[in-house]
Amino acid sequence: MKKITAILGFIFCFTIISCKEGKAQTYQFNDTQLLERVKVLSSDDFKGRKAGEQSSTLAQDYIIKQFKDLGVAGFNNKYKQHFTFSRQDKVINATNILAEIKGSEFPEKYIVISAHYDHLGVSNETIYNGADDNASGVSAMVSFAEYLVKNPPKHSVIFAAFDAEELGLKGAKHFVNTIDKDKVLVNLNMDMISRSSKNELYVVGTRYNDALKKIIEAFKNPTDSKLIQGHDGTDDKQNWTMSSDHGLFHLKKIPFLYFGNEDHKAYHQPTDDFEDITPEFYKNAVTIILNIFKAIDDTGLN
Repeated sequence: MKKITAILGFIFCFTIISCKEGKAQTYQFNDTQLLERVKVLSSDDFKGRKAGEQSSTLAQDYIIKQFKDLGVAGFNNKYKQHFTFSRQDKVINATNILAEIKGSEFPEKYIVISAHYDHLGVSNETIYNGADDNASGVSAMVSFAEYLVKNPPKHSVIFAAFDAEELGLKGAKHFVNTIDKDKVLVNLNMDMISRSSKNELYVVGTRYNDALKKIIEAFKNPTDSKLIQGHDGTDDKQNWTMSSDHGLFHLKKIPFLYFGNEDHKAYHQPTDDFEDITPEFYKNAVTIILNIFKAIDDTGLN
């Protein structure tokens, strides 16, 4: 891929597939910043963002700054949710980053938008930068916050940047064990959404919830990227039901949708770099997921 050169200040517009007084509504997120956040988080400065290491602290500070700059408060006024776990006889101190926008109609019911920010760190002096996995999901989550600050949701939204996904979904496990699951309407999890040679985005989770299935089947895709249901045990391919943080929500019987692209040659390799994401697909993926969020927020899964 050619290296991406972004034009400062360019705003990417997309259409929400709903109408008011017969006119399509158009909203905006800044696609320059969407790409810039991926570039920054996957740079060598962050040394692979491995849970429990100094590079993780740098990533935490960067993500919190994005929310603060947008005026988005921490969940229950705290951005950091600390937890510990043991791995190979070593205690690891890890941190989820949580932010919140209150709903205008149903403030006590939450839609959790999640993406893990950790990656594999450094091995043999080689940095695993994790651009697609999963700087892409984190940057998209911030774009959601950017949009929702200007267009308040009906339901409250928790933005959850989970730590230690690569070490066994530990951050999501801690979160779901501390939240009142009856207050969570749905989890929308994004993990690897910026790189697809086939221009295909998968959505997993509809087989477990009829209301979500209806929303996806009725979805009118405003982009030229494909949205495909599958990889959920109903086809002859991989089952991604437990492949990322959404799996812990599923175990708690919380409805979920997971969005991701298929594994590529750079998956969990030091070649998962910003220069090789597919930016038009990535912008389309964010547009698709945000449209689906809107449908869920509008209907409340009724």
